[in-house]
Amino acid sequence: MIREKQEIGLPVADFSLRQVGGDMRTLGDFLEGKKGAVACFWSGFCSHCQRYDSYMNEFAARHPDFAFFGIASRHDESAEQVAAAIRERGLRFPILHDSKGVVARLWYVQQTPRVFLIDASDRRLLYRGAIDNFKLGDDTDFQSYLEPAMAQFLAGEPIVKNETASFGCAIQSVYYILPKPLL
Repeated sequence: MIREKQEIGLPVADFSLRQVGGDMRTLGDFLEGKKGAVACFWSGFCSHCQRYDSYMNEFAARHPDFAFFGIASRHDESAEQVAAAIRERGLRFPILHDSKGVVARLWYVQQTPRVFLIDASDRRLLYRGAIDNFKLGDDTDFQSYLEPAMAQFLAGEPIVKNETASFGCAIQSVYYILPKPLL
């Protein structure tokens, strides 16, 4: 059976990627000692990801039961470019470099940012999608998606909304590989 996406409720594929400026890391490294983890497919070029810099920087302090890490999988985004974005934006969360987009393909990810909430006990996918509806927190239409999913998981309740549509920048596009810009 060929899948079109990582199925909610099934274990996610493991990986071994180099943390930008550091050592090789696996999913198990992040899950150890935690109730779960949030993996965010991320890009230093993506303005949608940049909007969440503060949220991602503060995640560990707000949610000690969860690990949080980024996976930079955008086509042709080098480790040096990712490191530059980390320095320039003062990012404090771990970012792994998926230079060939292997993990993005394994997890059926096509854009950034896209988050995955994973249960540490069995590596099951609990939630996949957007962090929120890309409104500002004081906007009357603001709707958080990831935070309620984490709270429901910690409370032992079923996750009411376990998938939402993502939006953002493409991980791979024909425009990234054209030999010269279209006129």
